[in-house]
Amino acid sequence: MGEENYTKRIESKLEVQTYLAQLKYALNSGNTRIVFQKKRHADENRDERYTNRYTIHTLFPDEDEIHVLKRELLGLSYRDYIETVKDTTFPGKSEMRVFGKTYSDRDVYIKIRVELLSMKGAIGGNFILVMSFHFAEVAFKDSDFPYR
Repeated sequence: MGEENYTKRIESKLEVQTYLAQLKYALNSGNTRIVFQKKRHADENRDERYTNRYTIHTLFPDEDEIHVLKRELLGLSYRDYIETVKDTTFPGKSEMRVFGKTYSDRDVYIKIRVELLSMKGAIGGNFILVMSFHFAEVAFKDSDFPYR
């Protein structure tokens, strides 16, 4: 899947803060499943140092990855926000939010999709897909972050 399948936009600060409040509510509800893509199709031709699996293992070697992701997602701020991405191949899916943080002087690219399900159809509750949590291939610049 190439870049041509995505539309990108910058949400307002209030929209990002609202999104993060919903994310934190979902994470603290006890009714949310976190799915982490350890191995992604996009990683097939990527240097291993920039994969999800390598980054999690390097930064948090002795910790459960789901607990790590929950903790790190709870710690996101609107200041970490980069952009919002819509995958036009799957128009029914929620938008993805992209964030960036620095760990041990290394930039980490974080992309997540949150599906907050209604109680009528939700057998499994809310769903958070962590598509990316990997070292950035290109160092972040201040201009990457609209609210810093």
